[in-house]
Amino acid sequence: MRLYNTLGRAKQEFTPLRGNDVSLYVCGITAYDLCHIGHARSSVVFDVLVRYLRFKGYNVTFVRNFTDVDDKIIKRAAELGLTSQEVAEKYIAEFYVDMDALGVLRADVEPKCTEHIAEMITLTQGLIKDGHAYATLSGDVYFKVRSFEGYGKLSGRNIEDLMSGARVEPGEEKLDPLDFALWKAAKPGEPYWPSPWGNGRPGWHLECSAMSEKYMPLPLDIHGGGQDLAFPHHENEIAQSEAATGKEFARFWVHNGFVQINSEKMSKSLGNFFTIRDILAKFLPETLRYFLLSMHYRSPLDFSFDALEESEKGVRRIYTALLQVEEALAGTKWSKGAFPQEILDELSGYEKGFAEALEDDLNTAAALGHLFGVVRLAGRILEDKALRKTEAARDTLARIQAAVAAWSKVLGVYGLAPAVFLADLKTCRAARAGIDAAQVDALLEKRLEARKAKDFAASDAIRDELAALRVEVKDTPLGQVWDVL
Repeated sequence: MRLYNTLGRAKQEFTPLRGNDVSLYVCGITAYDLCHIGHARSSVVFDVLVRYLRFKGYNVTFVRNFTDVDDKIIKRAAELGLTSQEVAEKYIAEFYVDMDALGVLRADVEPKCTEHIAEMITLTQGLIKDGHAYATLSGDVYFKVRSFEGYGKLSGRNIEDLMSGARVEPGEEKLDPLDFALWKAAKPGEPYWPSPWGNGRPGWHLECSAMSEKYMPLPLDIHGGGQDLAFPHHENEIAQSEAATGKEFARFWVHNGFVQINSEKMSKSLGNFFTIRDILAKFLPETLRYFLLSMHYRSPLDFSFDALEESEKGVRRIYTALLQVEEALAGTKWSKGAFPQEILDELSGYEKGFAEALEDDLNTAAALGHLFGVVRLAGRILEDKALRKTEAARDTLARIQAAVAAWSKVLGVYGLAPAVFLADLKTCRAARAGIDAAQVDALLEKRLEARKAKDFAASDAIRDELAALRVEVKDTPLGQVWDVL
């Protein structure tokens, strides 16, 4: 498998350092608000990476942290009249609600900053002892950026460029504008912990270094997060961890791209900020997950509700095809007959292509293309009256069904019962269109009675009434079926 390594600025062959075991650390949320579409993308991307590595047979240890003490949490606590701990616990719980809805697997270890203060103090003491950090008279502790020769190797920045415009803010006791906080002295009303430098709390960058090393040996195989974390957060993690241990911190650095809203950066001030809850109020979770995987993870993803509707159509197409395959396998009488080898060759090509797409830097967009290919192939088989009832067709459809089931476990989409999903989707689309399902059902019952009485004029009038409500009716062997136009 080849992964793009930010550290090397190239795709590199990924092989675990320790046999079949893979260590993966991903920076989690700062728990002060509901998760937004950017959180959803990062979580889903790394969820698929974990799923695929396990699909390949690796033993993956996945650690994702929670930042549960931070300036943003403290500010939010003051706004809500709560403690910082109460705010963090509330939004960690909300995180799970959102991620469970999106089918994101729980990490193996989910450490919280406040539960690892001792490890962070020990790490800071070691950095001071080795001359990489210093304490100020007020009780702050800073990392000496210039003491670490490799600073900037992840982001490609150099010290002199960073110095341009850098300055020490009034009241700070930094020796150098580039130095960053390892430990912050307590301010009145803020949460704090005792330390050798007085009461205070850890800096943001420190926690990931301390927690990742506690649960996995260095170097980590993969460290991940959003593109926005590459600098300064991940750069600072590298500096403090490698300065403290003398070891490489992580071999691969994997970063997902930004989510944009109509080609603009998402921002509350611009009024284009969407939480996961905002989206799931209108669309099913699987539609959102599909949308998030429809572009390569390193590419910018432009979010809009129109784009979500297109994704919904794609999800619906696949599930409709899967339902048709399911019904054919359950209700067909099979017989001997010839079957074209080119169909089997095409299917083999899609199966090979799916694996190759994910092997090539986790290209989920290409993988979804191969998934669409196999269901289109199923459609061609089912539409061909000469082929669809042969035993070879049965075996090929079953192979397609099994392939999609296996791939769904990797991508986290298309794993639901097709009939159930399509019913839920219809309800969702009706609600979004303002359609009263009970009213539709009542009109369909009247239409059925009219048809039984051979009053086709009345039946057609009811169909027109339904069409005015944006409801399409189809008469099938199983009865009337309706959907949203």
